[in-house]
Amino acid sequence: MVITKYISVRTAGNTDIIDITRECQKIVDSAKQKNGVITIFNPGSTGGLTTIEFEPNLTKDFKEAMENIAPIDKAYHHHNTWHDDNGSSHVRSSVIGTSLSVPFVGGKLTLGTWQQIIFCDFDTSPRERELVVQVIGE
Repeated sequence: MVITKYISVRTAGNTDIIDITRECQKIVDSAKQKNGVITIFNPGSTGGLTTIEFEPNLTKDFKEAMENIAPIDKAYHHHNTWHDDNGSSHVRSSVIGTSLSVPFVGGKLTLGTWQQIIFCDFDTSPRERELVVQVIGE
């Protein structure tokens, strides 16, 4: 069985990091499936999904790492295409990826003790995002 749900997220942009673990578990709970996989997808090219230990100092470290990988103040060729300022956002999204799959067993996500699912908005301004979530299970 495949069940599709959505998670709405309001972000501040600029590598805003949002913990969506609870919302993902609620979707698994509502699917009433015992075992399977949940896939979360961002239908956009300036956001990313991954896991992290969601604590303030590590989120600072993550933001600093993203700045080292794709500095916001660099001149990106992408800016010439659309005359915008989010070339770094697209690069960061490509590096992190726009989807994540997590198995669940006994109706519970199989995340580690200190592991949370996060959505990262790399764009340069606040946004409203709608993430697509699919539960495939039995």
